[in-house]
Amino acid sequence: MPAANESAAASRPESAQGRDIDRALQARVGAGQIPGVVAMAANKRSVLYEGAFGLRNMAREERMSTDTIFRIASMVKLLTSVAALQLVEQGRLRLDEPAADIDPSLASAEVLVGFGANDTPQLRLAQKPITLRQLLSHTSGFSYLLWDPNLVRYLKVARHNPHLPRKPLMFEPGTRWAYGSSLDNVGKMVEIASGQDLDRYFRDHITGPLGMNDTAFSLNEQQRAREASLHVRDGHGKLLPQPSERHTSPATFSGGGGIYSTAPDYLTLLQALLNGGSLRTTRLLRPETVALMSASQIGNLQAGILKTTNPALSNDVNFFPGKRLRWGLAHMINLDPVTNGRRAGSLSWAGLFNTYYWIDPSMRIAAVIMMQILPFADDRALAAYRQFERGVYHAFKQA
Repeated sequence: MPAANESAAASRPESAQGRDIDRALQARVGAGQIPGVVAMAANKRSVLYEGAFGLRNMAREERMSTDTIFRIASMVKLLTSVAALQLVEQGRLRLDEPAADIDPSLASAEVLVGFGANDTPQLRLAQKPITLRQLLSHTSGFSYLLWDPNLVRYLKVARHNPHLPRKPLMFEPGTRWAYGSSLDNVGKMVEIASGQDLDRYFRDHITGPLGMNDTAFSLNEQQRAREASLHVRDGHGKLLPQPSERHTSPATFSGGGGIYSTAPDYLTLLQALLNGGSLRTTRLLRPETVALMSASQIGNLQAGILKTTNPALSNDVNFFPGKRLRWGLAHMINLDPVTNGRRAGSLSWAGLFNTYYWIDPSMRIAAVIMMQILPFADDRALAAYRQFERGVYHAFKQA
């Protein structure tokens, strides 16, 4: 059995710069900081770097490979955003008209304004309708339990009261930014407007045309054999491999999570966006739509900073302390450059199990790094991510 920190075979061109990245990621695995990792970077035309290190299952000593399947969780939101914007281009969805015109369940939304005696939630009807633009930019008012203590407090009462809405708005649409379940609603809007379930829509209009054959909501037997296992960090920092998940065929599909992919597949999508919406003979979006999704949609609201309500699932999130962060129609946007890393205007987001991507339009670089660890924003996983990023910019400044 190869050593855990031995590099898997990779098809990238050998280079001194690539070997520096290899050594950095191998060192993280060798020190036991992460069980295994796959990392890739590309420009508009070709892959610049790819590497796979460590184990995809520490208990079974199965090696990582570049075709390892990962649960990418919220990184499906980028596909859902692309799908919605395709339908906007076709005139079947509109960014600034009431989303309830497409999905009536979004009508008469109620906003949580506080709590009364015995923690009774105080609600009022939203003053303005929710729009697709607000859903895509996380300014709709929907939040996530994992990062919103008021939602935690609300649900303690609401779960025992059938008359209270299951998903209240946590603020008036358009007035704040909060990362949450908005993209679940966008996924439903895509299904209604297209007449297809989300899984089929992705296959027909995004993953199929791009050849992303390992990106799906359910896996076949051959794909399951390549799936990375989840590893959970205990209170002492030790990584514990978790039992294999039970695979079922989902009856419904979420625009906000629950999808599988590989680093090569996801990088293909990033390359298409880096290239203005097209790759080879496939056009996903018009260049002007890609520019719109990459521009801030939230004014001066700060984005991307989250405080956990459940440390077992997520650490506090602040990827770029002291930097100005905004949100477009799909990604978090860095308004400020990162030392030895991404430039201003770079786009990024992540998945719960410590999978991450970024697109740097000015440097013409896109990259992805995938691990399977909880909690989210794990310090040692982030250290590997940052080291990979620095290595990419050191190696490929003229990509």
